[in-house]
Amino acid sequence: MARPTNTPSPMEPPSLLARIGLAFVAFFDVLRDPEVAARLRTGRDRAMPVAATAPAAPSTLKQASPDAALQLLSLLQRDARLLDFVSESLAEYNDAQVGAAARLVHEGCAKVLREHFRIVPARDEAEGTRIVLPPGFDVAATRLTGNVVGQPPFSGSLRHRGWRVEEVRLPQLAAGHDTRVLAQAEVEL
Repeated sequence: MARPTNTPSPMEPPSLLARIGLAFVAFFDVLRDPEVAARLRTGRDRAMPVAATAPAAPSTLKQASPDAALQLLSLLQRDARLLDFVSESLAEYNDAQVGAAARLVHEGCAKVLREHFRIVPARDEAEGTRIVLPPGFDVAATRLTGNVVGQPPFSGSLRHRGWRVEEVRLPQLAAGHDTRVLAQAEVEL
């Protein structure tokens, strides 16, 4: 069981793997909640620039290895047929057919996440709770929305608890394994 070895500082942008996880969470939040979709479409839910909430620190960019991200895509294809689902046009299907397919993709994605990650809420408080963010709060794990002015402490309502990965359990790769092949082509003889 491998744990992530590099813990990012609060000022570092999330890794590619963390952004993929966030994209899946956002995808299902938009499907589940029309208000989230409306806020995203109108841009009212955009993040406040980090410089406005914390002093800017010089950042060092590092090149992420794509192997773990490609391995995750491969697992999502194997167990959820995710690539097949998002590659196909849904225009010719009715809502019931799309919903049935989405249910299978959802179940497969959930299975992959349960088996290969330990994901916990970024905040322990219940959604809707009023919280205070003190100076020095974790800007990597907390996004401010709404009318953000001034400096911390900030007082507001927790709209989403967020997610954090505590453990990654991706299978080990054999030497020479080509992670760019997400799913082999199938040839029936």
